[in-house]
Amino acid sequence: MKKSILVILLLAMSSLVFSQVIELKEVEITAVNYKYLSAVDSDETPISVKELEKKVAMYDIKSSEFYNDEYSTYNISFYIPDGKILAAYDKNGKLIRTIEKFKNVKLPKAVSSAIAERFPNWSMVSDVYQVVFHKSNDTAKKQYKVRLENGDKKMKVKLDEKGNFQ
Repeated sequence: MKKSILVILLLAMSSLVFSQVIELKEVEITAVNYKYLSAVDSDETPISVKELEKKVAMYDIKSSEFYNDEYSTYNISFYIPDGKILAAYDKNGKLIRTIEKFKNVKLPKAVSSAIAERFPNWSMVSDVYQVVFHKSNDTAKKQYKVRLENGDKKMKVKLDEKGNFQ
């Protein structure tokens, strides 16, 4: 009796060793709106902004509750505490344009260096990061509006992502 139980246990254990291994092909998921991601991507963009931009690129308008074949464009808003993105999609789910606005994000080195060099005794109080993307030229216009203070004096300056004053 003991031998038969031992044999059954060994058979049960050995069946686990010879379990079937199935290999699946590698699947790569890409955004339909990859040109948008390429246009707005930057190494110095804050993570929260990057994550929201990924959601915009991956958004599937056809599976949304708002989808209706009769409309040619859809305006969808995406929010995080720091800002928002208003995105326009065509009826096929392709991104047409975006308008993005984020408050008090970390400034890129080029922007903060340009401000410090031109306004050495001024302190940065607040900033607004704006991005406008349009599919016609697949580029994004990025702009930083920074509010500066020096004692009682206040001023606002505008710069592009390379630190050029506008």
